[in-house]
Amino acid sequence: MSPTLRDWLALSALPGLGPIRLAPLLRRWREGGDMAWPQGWLAALPANLAQSLRLWLEYPSRSPLTPAVDAALEWERADSRRHLLHPGHPAWPELLTQLPDPPTVLWAKGELSILSQPAIAMVGTRRPTREGQDNAVRFARELVARGFCIASGMALGIDGAAQRAALQAGGATIGVLGCGVDVVYPPRHAALFRELWEGAGLLISEHPPETQAHPRFFPRRNRLITGLSQGVLVVEAAEKSGSLVSARLALEQNREVFAIPGSIHNPQSEGCLRLIRQGEAALVRHVEDIVGDLSPWQVPVSAPDAAIPTAHTLDSPGRPPRQRSAAPIPVTDARSATSTEAAAIEMPASPLLAALSDAPTPVDLLVDLTGLSVADVQLGLLELELDGWVAQTTGGWVRRGR
Repeated sequence: MSPTLRDWLALSALPGLGPIRLAPLLRRWREGGDMAWPQGWLAALPANLAQSLRLWLEYPSRSPLTPAVDAALEWERADSRRHLLHPGHPAWPELLTQLPDPPTVLWAKGELSILSQPAIAMVGTRRPTREGQDNAVRFARELVARGFCIASGMALGIDGAAQRAALQAGGATIGVLGCGVDVVYPPRHAALFRELWEGAGLLISEHPPETQAHPRFFPRRNRLITGLSQGVLVVEAAEKSGSLVSARLALEQNREVFAIPGSIHNPQSEGCLRLIRQGEAALVRHVEDIVGDLSPWQVPVSAPDAAIPTAHTLDSPGRPPRQRSAAPIPVTDARSATSTEAAAIEMPASPLLAALSDAPTPVDLLVDLTGLSVADVQLGLLELELDGWVAQTTGGWVRRGR
């Protein structure tokens, strides 16, 4: 006997049972053996969680889990384009089962059939140069023409440009959110959100509806972006860009990583150049470099009007090794790129940035200077570090020159 949707929702609502603690139980359940539902789960869960689950199974009207379960089911029933996905659901993305901490339930809104297409994640800076934005648009269009859908995080900059281009080219895109699927974040992408859930797009989140965006959600969102995809294309990224976090996650998940090189004089290309130089990403000049690297284990669509494949698998242990490109990194005239970038990059209005300088400042002093709590200071520093505005050094935090 397998858990039903109601059962998965109850498991996801158990306090303290997050994806990391749930992962070994999921693996045991998939392998069969002693993890039959519900006896095997009750025996494997910690005593306090087993007690809460048993109460829900035997006396649901008395269980504090029931309101959350009922609200989730009502949310799905209210709209035919709303979906609750769980392990065992026909549309569940099997690639996610390879993650060390897969989600228990995914909230989805839009065209569910998109999950049957092979996906490429496209990530990059929120402050792209004109060249970076043009590359995002061109590669997104050419990838959807070859049967891939584009997965990204709906962020400003490269994410939004790639996903909008995919839709304009008649392709599909998956937006993975660090908030509820009914929360528009960032607000400037309201039109793009509407295009996704009303057209050939799909919004996905592991957070219930009405969950507001929070900095701590985004690193975990990134693991789903890369986990849903066969490969990750870093279009343009600074040295401390959050896109490099996605590249690291992709490598840990044994996905292919690709990077578009840029001028050595353009700060927004430093992250891509570092990935290529360290051998962590394949150098990409045109879309055939991506399709060629994926071809040993993914049958690509070779022409824009060819049929889109409806199934895909990732056979990591037997996948042939990546053939690195031996082509030199092209060095272009960076004058237009750097001038565009200077106009586009504006320092965020953050009390933490105002309090930092070239001299290292410890967290406790930042708490005193800003009046923020320790937790807010740490989360704020993480977000600024991912965007390349600050760095941690011996003695504290410093503001980086841009």
